[in-house]
Amino acid sequence: MKQNKYDDAGFFANYSQMPRSTGGLEAAGEWEVFRTLLPDLAGQRVLDLGCGFGWHCRYAREQGAASVVGIDLSANMLERARTMTDDPKIEYLQLAIEDAAFGAEQFDTVISSLAIHYIEDFGSLCRQVRHCLKPGGAFVFSVEHPIFTALAAQDWHYSPDGKKQHWPVDNYHLEGLRLADFLEHEVAKYHRTTATYLGTLLESGFVLKQLSELQPTPEMLEKNPAWQEETRRPMFLLLSAVKQE
Repeated sequence: MKQNKYDDAGFFANYSQMPRSTGGLEAAGEWEVFRTLLPDLAGQRVLDLGCGFGWHCRYAREQGAASVVGIDLSANMLERARTMTDDPKIEYLQLAIEDAAFGAEQFDTVISSLAIHYIEDFGSLCRQVRHCLKPGGAFVFSVEHPIFTALAAQDWHYSPDGKKQHWPVDNYHLEGLRLADFLEHEVAKYHRTTATYLGTLLESGFVLKQLSELQPTPEMLEKNPAWQEETRRPMFLLLSAVKQE
């Protein structure tokens, strides 16, 4: 059964209070780098997988995209996205990412922000994305880093006095379901190795263009000193690939 935590009232209330939910893209730590991986969106037909509040959809239109389709399984997410959007060229569909069966070469760019680690079958998704992309089209996405998802606990190892000593990694090559605590709820995520992300893209007919593990820059640390701990272990993996012509 496809997971839809965001239509749980308590979970959605907690999510709605996160900085990225209230402050948009500029409040998302990975956005500064994610933006650089995107192609020129002017005139593009864009698909956003797991669009949430529609921040990336609206950004694409601001950059001149011809049209944008955002899909999300959550009715709550889409209600908020529609409330925040006044643009007939943006269409929101209530649809699970796994069920995204669009027409051949329907889009020029497909993006996804922090949603694909909730999907069990990454290979199937890559094939679907390749099918709906034009030759040379871009697939740009972010996920929680495999070092972050390896253990379901997703937390530091602490000293007796509560100091963060190190980030434990175990069962790295044992891919699959992880039941993690997120926003005070149990959430199903799927751990994959970095090699699996890259290998599956290549096997599905994509060419890798860029990869980032989001090392915080001095500018990022100046804006948000709390990101200092992200220098100790990567939290996000960002990938940009294009469909082979």
